[in-house]
Amino acid sequence: MTARTSAAEPFDPRDVAWSSVSPRLALARRVSLSITTGVLAVVTVVLGLVVLDWAWSWLILAGLAVAEVWGWLLAGWQAAAIGYAEREDDLLVRRGVMVRNLVVVPYGRMQYVDVEAGPVDRAFGIAQVQLHTASASTDATIDGLEPAEAERLRDRLASRGEARLAGL
Repeated sequence: MTARTSAAEPFDPRDVAWSSVSPRLALARRVSLSITTGVLAVVTVVLGLVVLDWAWSWLILAGLAVAEVWGWLLAGWQAAAIGYAEREDDLLVRRGVMVRNLVVVPYGRMQYVDVEAGPVDRAFGIAQVQLHTASASTDATIDGLEPAEAERLRDRLASRGEARLAGL
């Protein structure tokens, strides 16, 4: 008979020191959500004045308010769930609240590493690191890194990837 393991164990390997992302990621996602919700609310009010019955407009606005509150909560949970860990031979990236995901990228499989920051990301002082491998299904992205950490991680992963490829 085998011992029963915890459901979190496949997503939280033992002896791994996880690094977390900046809490500003949650704020950036919340601002993006609020901008989108605000635009949809304005469109709903205009349509309510011109085309729709006001009962439908109020119903749509109530739905937008519920979606906004849920999105604010979810943004915080999602940002807190993102983590990454550099091990000797690979990089682990985990994410997800309801659907958990753990990606293991061996350094020798990395082809190149991107650092990216859109306008909202730059406004909040965060960046994204994306690892590209030969297989599209094993690409990994780490959102919400401080720019200095994104640069450090990019350089470190690129050098580790080159060292592993040189050994093949």
